[in-house]
Amino acid sequence: MQETLNKLIDTCTSAGIRIVLAAVVFFIGRFIIGKLVAFLQKKDVLRKMEPTVASFTGNFIRISLNILLILTVINILGVPMASVVAVVGSAGVAIGLSLQGALSNFCGGLMLMFFRPFSVGDYVSAGGEEGTVKSIAIFYTTLVTVDNKRIMIPNGALMNANITNYSSETDRRVDLEFSCARGEDVEKVQSLMLDILKKDPKVMETPEPFARLTGGTENALTFSVRAWCRNEDYWDLYYDLLQKVTGAMTAAGVESPAMRILQD
Repeated sequence: MQETLNKLIDTCTSAGIRIVLAAVVFFIGRFIIGKLVAFLQKKDVLRKMEPTVASFTGNFIRISLNILLILTVINILGVPMASVVAVVGSAGVAIGLSLQGALSNFCGGLMLMFFRPFSVGDYVSAGGEEGTVKSIAIFYTTLVTVDNKRIMIPNGALMNANITNYSSETDRRVDLEFSCARGEDVEKVQSLMLDILKKDPKVMETPEPFARLTGGTENALTFSVRAWCRNEDYWDLYYDLLQKVTGAMTAAGVESPAMRILQD
Protein backbone atom coordinates (compact mmCIF):
# COMPACT_ATOMS: atom_id res chain seq x y z
CA MET A 1 0.00 0.00 0.00
CA GLN A 2 2.81 2.37 0.93
CA GLU A 3 4.64 1.51 -2.27
CA THR A 4 1.56 2.29 -4.34
CA LEU A 5 1.08 5.57 -2.54
CA ASN A 6 4.71 6.52 -3.15
CA LYS A 7 4.33 5.76 -6.87
CA LEU A 8 1.17 7.85 -7.00
CA ILE A 9 2.94 10.76 -5.30
CA ASP A 10 5.90 10.47 -7.69
CA THR A 11 3.58 10.37 -10.68
CA CYS A 12 1.61 13.40 -9.51
CA THR A 13 4.81 15.29 -8.73
CA SER A 14 6.28 14.48 -12.14
CA ALA A 15 3.05 15.43 -13.89
CA GLY A 16 2.79 18.66 -11.89
CA ILE A 17 6.35 19.61 -12.78
CA ARG A 18 5.65 18.91 -16.45
CA ILE A 19 2.46 20.98 -16.39
CA VAL A 20 4.15 23.90 -14.65
CA LEU A 21 7.15 23.72 -17.00
CA ALA A 22 4.85 23.53 -20.04
CA ALA A 23 2.88 26.55 -18.82
CA VAL A 24 6.07 28.54 -18.23
CA VAL A 25 7.43 27.62 -21.67
CA PHE A 26 4.10 28.53 -23.31
CA PHE A 27 3.80 31.99 -21.77
CA ILE A 28 7.50 32.80 -22.22
CA GLY A 29 7.33 31.54 -25.80
CA ARG A 30 4.31 33.71 -26.55
CA PHE A 31 6.11 36.72 -25.12
CA ILE A 32 9.26 36.04 -27.15
CA ILE A 33 7.28 35.50 -30.37
CA GLY A 34 5.47 38.81 -29.91
CA LYS A 35 8.73 40.66 -29.26
CA LEU A 36 10.49 38.94 -32.18
CA VAL A 37 7.77 39.82 -34.69
CA ALA A 38 7.65 43.40 -33.41
CA PHE A 39 11.45 43.61 -33.69
CA LEU A 40 11.42 42.32 -37.27
CA GLN A 41 8.73 44.86 -38.20
CA LYS A 42 10.62 47.78 -36.66
CA LYS A 43 14.07 46.91 -37.97
CA ASP A 44 15.30 46.66 -41.54
CA VAL A 45 14.57 42.94 -41.81
CA LEU A 46 10.98 43.51 -42.98
CA ARG A 47 11.23 47.20 -43.83
CA LYS A 48 13.48 46.44 -46.78
CA MET A 49 10.78 44.19 -48.23
CA GLU A 50 7.94 45.44 -50.39
CA PRO A 51 5.00 46.23 -48.02
CA THR A 52 2.84 43.43 -49.45
CA VAL A 53 5.52 40.79 -48.89
CA ALA A 54 6.44 42.20 -45.48
CA SER A 55 2.82 41.99 -44.25
CA PHE A 56 2.40 38.42 -45.44
CA THR A 57 5.83 37.33 -44.13
CA GLY A 58 5.17 38.79 -40.68
CA ASN A 59 1.88 36.88 -40.36
CA PHE A 60 3.48 33.66 -41.65
CA ILE A 61 6.36 33.88 -39.15
CA ARG A 62 3.96 34.51 -36.25
CA ILE A 63 1.74 31.52 -37.07
CA SER A 64 4.68 29.19 -37.77
CA LEU A 65 6.37 30.04 -34.47
CA ASN A 66 3.13 29.53 -32.56
CA ILE A 67 2.67 26.08 -34.12
CA LEU A 68 6.25 25.20 -33.16
CA LEU A 69 5.59 26.44 -29.61
CA ILE A 70 2.47 24.27 -29.28
CA LEU A 71 4.38 21.20 -30.45
CA THR A 72 7.11 21.95 -27.91
CA VAL A 73 4.57 22.25 -25.09
CA ILE A 74 2.97 18.95 -26.10
CA ASN A 75 6.40 17.27 -26.03
CA ILE A 76 7.15 18.72 -22.56
CA LEU A 77 3.85 17.29 -21.27
CA GLY A 78 5.17 13.87 -22.19
CA VAL A 79 2.83 13.12 -25.05
CA PRO A 80 4.77 10.96 -27.56
CA MET A 81 5.15 12.80 -30.86
CA ALA A 82 4.44 9.55 -32.71
CA SER A 83 1.03 9.48 -31.06
CA VAL A 84 0.42 13.12 -31.96
CA VAL A 85 1.32 12.45 -35.59
CA ALA A 86 -0.95 9.40 -35.64
CA VAL A 87 -3.88 11.35 -34.19
CA VAL A 88 -3.37 14.22 -36.61
CA GLY A 89 -3.08 11.78 -39.49
CA SER A 90 -6.25 9.91 -38.58
CA ALA A 91 -8.12 13.18 -38.17
CA GLY A 92 -6.64 14.69 -41.33
CA VAL A 93 -9.63 13.98 -43.53
CA ALA A 94 -12.11 15.46 -41.05
CA ILE A 95 -9.89 18.49 -40.41
CA GLY A 96 -9.42 19.01 -44.13
CA LEU A 97 -13.15 18.96 -44.76
CA SER A 98 -13.93 21.32 -41.89
CA LEU A 99 -11.14 23.72 -42.84
CA GLN A 100 -11.72 23.83 -46.58
CA GLY A 101 -12.45 27.53 -46.44
CA ALA A 102 -9.34 28.28 -44.36
CA LEU A 103 -7.12 26.18 -46.62
CA SER A 104 -8.59 27.88 -49.68
CA ASN A 105 -7.85 31.29 -48.14
CA PHE A 106 -4.30 30.22 -47.24
CA CYS A 107 -3.64 29.00 -50.79
CA GLY A 108 -5.21 32.20 -52.09
CA GLY A 109 -2.79 34.21 -49.96
CA LEU A 110 0.17 32.31 -51.39
CA MET A 111 -1.10 32.90 -54.93
CA LEU A 112 -1.52 36.62 -54.21
CA MET A 113 2.13 36.72 -53.18
CA PHE A 114 3.20 34.82 -56.30
CA PHE A 115 1.11 36.54 -58.99
CA ARG A 116 0.98 39.97 -57.29
CA PRO A 117 -2.22 41.37 -58.89
CA PHE A 118 -1.96 44.28 -56.42
CA SER A 119 0.22 45.61 -53.63
CA VAL A 120 -0.33 47.35 -50.31
CA GLY A 121 -1.39 50.93 -51.03
CA ASP A 122 -3.06 50.19 -54.39
CA TYR A 123 -6.67 51.20 -55.02
CA VAL A 124 -8.53 48.13 -56.29
CA SER A 125 -11.97 46.77 -57.05
CA ALA A 126 -12.25 43.10 -56.07
CA GLY A 127 -14.81 40.72 -54.63
CA GLY A 128 -17.56 43.29 -55.12
CA GLU A 129 -15.74 45.88 -53.00
CA GLU A 130 -13.53 48.90 -53.69
CA GLY A 131 -10.84 50.46 -51.57
CA THR A 132 -7.16 50.95 -50.83
CA VAL A 133 -5.26 47.79 -49.87
CA LYS A 134 -4.20 48.16 -46.24
CA SER A 135 -2.71 44.71 -45.64
CA ILE A 136 -2.47 41.23 -47.14
CA ALA A 137 -2.49 38.58 -44.42
CA ILE A 138 -2.38 34.80 -44.74
CA PHE A 139 -6.15 34.35 -44.81
CA TYR A 140 -7.64 37.81 -45.46
CA THR A 141 -6.88 40.97 -47.43
CA THR A 142 -7.97 44.23 -45.80
CA LEU A 143 -9.30 47.17 -47.82
CA VAL A 144 -10.09 50.68 -46.56
CA THR A 145 -12.86 52.41 -48.49
CA VAL A 146 -12.93 56.09 -49.41
CA ASP A 147 -15.35 56.74 -46.52
CA ASN A 148 -12.91 55.00 -44.13
CA LYS A 149 -14.64 51.65 -43.70
CA ARG A 150 -12.47 48.57 -43.21
CA ILE A 151 -13.40 45.55 -45.34
CA MET A 152 -11.80 42.11 -44.94
CA ILE A 153 -12.04 39.87 -48.01
CA PRO A 154 -11.07 36.16 -47.87
CA ASN A 155 -8.04 35.50 -50.07
CA GLY A 156 -9.71 32.46 -51.61
CA ALA A 157 -12.60 34.59 -52.84
CA LEU A 158 -10.18 37.21 -54.19
CA MET A 159 -8.31 34.71 -56.34
CA ASN A 160 -11.60 33.51 -57.86
CA ALA A 161 -12.91 37.01 -58.62
CA ASN A 162 -12.16 39.69 -61.17
CA ILE A 163 -9.66 42.22 -59.82
CA THR A 164 -9.37 45.76 -61.16
CA ASN A 165 -6.23 47.57 -60.05
CA TYR A 166 -6.62 51.31 -60.56
CA SER A 167 -3.11 52.09 -59.29
CA SER A 168 -1.02 49.70 -61.39
CA GLU A 169 -0.42 52.09 -64.31
CA THR A 170 1.18 55.51 -64.17
CA ASP A 171 -1.42 57.11 -66.48
CA ARG A 172 -5.22 56.96 -66.60
CA ARG A 173 -7.90 58.29 -68.93
CA VAL A 174 -10.82 60.41 -67.75
CA ASP A 175 -14.00 59.60 -69.70
CA LEU A 176 -16.96 61.97 -69.50
CA GLU A 177 -20.15 62.60 -71.45
CA PHE A 178 -22.02 65.88 -71.89
CA SER A 179 -25.36 66.60 -73.56
CA CYS A 180 -26.81 69.65 -75.24
CA ALA A 181 -30.00 70.37 -77.12
CA ARG A 182 -30.29 69.12 -80.69
CA GLY A 183 -29.76 72.01 -83.06
CA GLU A 184 -26.76 73.49 -81.24
CA ASP A 185 -23.64 74.18 -83.31
CA VAL A 186 -21.59 70.97 -83.06
CA GLU A 187 -18.31 72.66 -84.04
CA LYS A 188 -18.84 75.37 -81.46
CA VAL A 189 -19.49 72.90 -78.61
CA GLN A 190 -16.59 70.69 -79.66
CA SER A 191 -14.19 73.65 -79.88
CA LEU A 192 -15.32 74.87 -76.46
CA MET A 193 -14.56 71.48 -74.89
CA LEU A 194 -11.17 71.07 -76.58
CA ASP A 195 -10.14 74.55 -75.46
CA ILE A 196 -10.82 73.65 -71.83
CA LEU A 197 -8.93 70.36 -72.17
CA LYS A 198 -5.85 71.98 -73.70
CA LYS A 199 -5.68 74.71 -71.05
CA ASP A 200 -5.87 72.35 -68.07
CA PRO A 201 -2.30 71.63 -66.80
CA LYS A 202 -3.29 68.16 -65.59
CA VAL A 203 -4.27 67.00 -69.08
CA MET A 204 -1.41 65.27 -70.93
CA GLU A 205 -0.54 66.42 -74.44
CA THR A 206 0.10 62.86 -75.59
CA PRO A 207 -2.20 61.05 -76.20
CA GLU A 208 -4.12 64.06 -77.43
CA PRO A 209 -7.34 65.04 -75.63
CA PHE A 210 -10.56 64.03 -77.38
CA ALA A 211 -13.93 65.78 -77.67
CA ARG A 212 -16.38 64.67 -80.35
CA LEU A 213 -20.06 64.18 -81.03
CA THR A 214 -20.65 60.49 -80.33
CA GLY A 215 -24.41 60.08 -80.17
CA GLY A 216 -27.78 61.65 -79.78
CA THR A 217 -31.52 61.30 -79.42
CA GLU A 218 -34.52 63.14 -80.80
CA ASN A 219 -33.93 66.00 -78.37
CA ALA A 220 -30.25 65.82 -77.45
CA LEU A 221 -26.71 65.58 -78.76
CA THR A 222 -24.14 63.61 -76.77
CA PHE A 223 -20.45 64.56 -76.71
CA SER A 224 -17.70 62.32 -75.34
CA VAL A 225 -14.69 63.90 -73.64
CA ARG A 226 -11.52 61.89 -73.03
CA ALA A 227 -8.33 63.17 -71.43
CA TRP A 228 -5.21 61.38 -70.20
CA CYS A 229 -3.54 62.35 -66.94
CA ARG A 230 -1.22 61.05 -64.24
CA ASN A 231 -2.84 58.42 -62.06
CA GLU A 232 -2.63 60.59 -58.96
CA ASP A 233 -4.44 63.46 -60.77
CA TYR A 234 -7.39 61.35 -61.95
CA TRP A 235 -10.12 62.40 -59.51
CA ASP A 236 -9.03 66.05 -59.40
CA LEU A 237 -9.18 66.25 -63.19
CA TYR A 238 -12.46 64.30 -63.31
CA TYR A 239 -14.31 66.81 -61.13
CA ASP A 240 -12.48 69.82 -62.61
CA LEU A 241 -13.61 68.92 -66.11
CA LEU A 242 -17.17 68.31 -64.99
CA GLN A 243 -17.31 71.76 -63.48
CA LYS A 244 -15.36 73.63 -66.17
CA VAL A 245 -17.11 72.13 -69.20
CA THR A 246 -20.57 72.54 -67.69
CA GLY A 247 -19.80 76.11 -66.69
CA ALA A 248 -18.36 76.99 -70.10
CA MET A 249 -21.37 75.56 -71.93
CA THR A 250 -23.71 77.61 -69.75
CA ALA A 251 -21.64 80.78 -70.22
CA ALA A 252 -21.60 80.26 -73.98
CA GLY A 253 -25.38 79.93 -74.09
CA VAL A 254 -25.40 76.25 -75.06
CA GLU A 255 -28.84 74.96 -74.15
CA SER A 256 -29.47 71.70 -72.33
CA PRO A 257 -31.98 69.18 -73.73
CA ALA A 258 -34.38 69.90 -70.86
CA MET A 259 -34.40 73.62 -71.55
CA ARG A 260 -35.12 73.08 -75.24
CA ILE A 261 -38.05 70.75 -74.43
CA LEU A 262 -39.53 73.35 -72.05
CA GLN A 263 -39.25 76.04 -74.71
CA ASP A 264 -40.91 73.83 -77.29
